[in-house]
Amino acid sequence: MGRRLSHYLNQPSHSCSTAAPTTPAQLMACVRPGDVLLVEGTTRVAVAIKYLTQSTWSHAALYVGAATGAFDEGGQIRCFVEADIEQGVRAVSVSEFTGYHCRVCRPVGLSTDEVDRVIRFVVDRLGQQYDLQNVVDLARYLLPTPPVPVRWRRRMLALGSGDPTRAICSTLIAQAFQVVRYPILPIINAVSTDDPQCPGCVAEILRVRHHSLFVPRDFDVSPYFEIVKPTLHAGFNHRALDWEDDGNLVSGRLSMAATGMAEARMSA
Repeated sequence: MGRRLSHYLNQPSHSCSTAAPTTPAQLMACVRPGDVLLVEGTTRVAVAIKYLTQSTWSHAALYVGAATGAFDEGGQIRCFVEADIEQGVRAVSVSEFTGYHCRVCRPVGLSTDEVDRVIRFVVDRLGQQYDLQNVVDLARYLLPTPPVPVRWRRRMLALGSGDPTRAICSTLIAQAFQVVRYPILPIINAVSTDDPQCPGCVAEILRVRHHSLFVPRDFDVSPYFEIVKPTLHAGFNHRALDWEDDGNLVSGRLSMAATGMAEARMSA
């Protein structure tokens, strides 16, 4: 029953993406090992996750480069590791995210050794199962927008029993970064420094948040991850866009050429 329910929840819904899809070429041009890929999914469970987290993002994957050593049927390297609701922790190629709006979150300041440890953590868990404690964990997602108070929504995403051999997409990646003590959204406690020269000074002590409470949007809002937008990384020129003006197509490239000629005449 659990397998059937997870299959049902993994089917596409009628929701639409908030932005244009990111092409595989755009993604591969900007990702680096250790980057977290956020995906705006369109499945039934994705709709529920976006509602519960009040976010665009419903799924997360880690870019591991060639660490898996595996290729898909089309000969592309399986360079992303994710936790899929049906297939568990698996390695996929960039083609898996074709047609989806994506964003890259890049941890800042990690050494090469630390990146390798993060990648090794997720690669070593390939084949593990998605963390579903029982059918009830899935059944509560049958309502795409359950009437849940805001303060309880994050708790609803803490699926399963916490079995170390199971994971969901964002908790798997959160655990990997906790291996190298890299912060995502830690709990911050402000304590007095007891410095007589600075009576109002406080020190911020970070406490690790339990991995089961992390959701995909946390990598987006984290102050410790750099946001990389694939559509901008390759270069963006708003003058080259094509627009529709009163039913007529206005080519941005032609406008650029006309502007260039006009500027040349003015210079002359």
